[in-house]
Amino acid sequence: MKKYLIGFGVLVVGGFYYLYQNQRVVTPPPVQPIGKNPAVVYKNGTYTGGVADAYYGNVQVEAIVNGGKLADVQFLQYPNTHSTSVYINSQAMPYLKQEAIQAQNASVDIVSGATYTSMAFQQSLASALTQAKS
Repeated sequence: MKKYLIGFGVLVVGGFYYLYQNQRVVTPPPVQPIGKNPAVVYKNGTYTGGVADAYYGNVQVEAIVNGGKLADVQFLQYPNTHSTSVYINSQAMPYLKQEAIQAQNASVDIVSGATYTSMAFQQSLASALTQAKS
C-alpha cells in the first residue's frame, strides 16, 4: 500500500510540475489611450421624429436639445392598446430614454421583450436627431 501511495504522490507532483512548466503566460494587450471623440453638437430646440412601426402600434418621439446636447426624450406615441404592451413599454421606455441621453444618439441597446418598440424608438429618435444636427 505504501508503494502505491508513494507512486501516486510522485505522479501528482510530476503532474503539477508538468503543468507549471507548460503553462502559457498571457499578457494583456497594451492599453491604448482613449482619444476624445469630437462630440456631436445639436442645435437647441425640440425635434419631432418620424412615426415608426413597432408591430403592436407606432412609436414617435420628441428629442429636446439644450446646450447642444440631447437633454430629454418624450414619447408622443407608443404601443398601448393591450395591457401587455402597456406593461412592457412602461418598463422599456425609461431605459431607452436614459440610454439615449447617455449615448447622445439613437444607438441604444434593444430591450429584451420590447424588441419592436426598441427598434422603432431608434428609428424615430434618429430622424429627430438628424434634424437637430448642426
